[in-house]
Amino acid sequence: MILNPLQGKRVVLGVSGSIASYKAADLASKLAQAGAVVDTILTKAAQEFITPLTFQSVTGRSAYSDADLWGSEAHVLHVGLGHEADLLVVAPATANTLAKLAQGQSNDLLSVTALAARCPVLVAPAMDGGMYSHPATQANLQLLRERGATIVGPEEGHLASGLVARGRMTEPLTVLGHIRHRLAQDGPLAGRRIVVTAGGTREAVDPVRFLTNHSSGKQGYAVAQAALDAGAAVTLIATTDALPVPIGVERIGVNSAAEMLDAVLIVCADADGLIMAAAVADFRPAQVAAQKIKKLQGIPTLELAPNPDILATVAAERHNLKRLRCVVGFAAET
Repeated sequence: MILNPLQGKRVVLGVSGSIASYKAADLASKLAQAGAVVDTILTKAAQEFITPLTFQSVTGRSAYSDADLWGSEAHVLHVGLGHEADLLVVAPATANTLAKLAQGQSNDLLSVTALAARCPVLVAPAMDGGMYSHPATQANLQLLRERGATIVGPEEGHLASGLVARGRMTEPLTVLGHIRHRLAQDGPLAGRRIVVTAGGTREAVDPVRFLTNHSSGKQGYAVAQAALDAGAAVTLIATTDALPVPIGVERIGVNSAAEMLDAVLIVCADADGLIMAAAVADFRPAQVAAQKIKKLQGIPTLELAPNPDILATVAAERHNLKRLRCVVGFAAET
């Protein structure tokens, strides 16, 4: 069974007044497509940039504004939204909204819902660079972190002011990754540490050439994501950096089988499981040339030496890996 930490989860998405509001619509769409139940709250300023209808269209659910604070459900709406939520996401979060969240102000539907909520909070700031770097904003962000909120971004780039600085809201796909990670933390593997290996090892011939195989690393990366979705703390030991690392996964880069073995033994000392999805070379050049081999030297003879068997070594070291309870290996056959 493939676990989807977003499936059926209730996410309250708060949108404050920023040009980055268009990213919030994209995020809402991605959340809904991933199976989340998304309720959107727009501040008055947010509606100067984007309409509630946009969010209703992409989520299939109502989008709320301050007008709903005084509607027929005024006495329960913010409590209901807050108490039923699995996660409160504020994206984009302006400096003003950050201040409200940090200081406990409650003068609109988003801020009173935030006070009523008992779920984790994730915030994606968006503002001009000077506003972001101001000590007051930094103090508010630090206060939110101390209370357990996850702060995602902002990034450096072109801002609405025309300046290039840190203040751009993080891209929706990245924010989605952080949401996915946060919602997965109570999964069936919560409290477990899993090590995954991925990619084909590279065995140096000379300073510019190496022996490798056709492994893309995709399987290992997918296994790492699945373990993360189940709530595990995941370390990915990988030879390839061409694939995006799942948000929340710690990646250790290696090249050769020997480097991978060293990393595996170190990390597995504090791991519950090892999944060897990497394509580890059985052989390596017995000698690595100190300089690039020139074609004028003629056709070289390449003598090979056996690589260490990582799985066999782990088995032999099990007495030193006392926490390790599960080891899974793969073999490619033709």
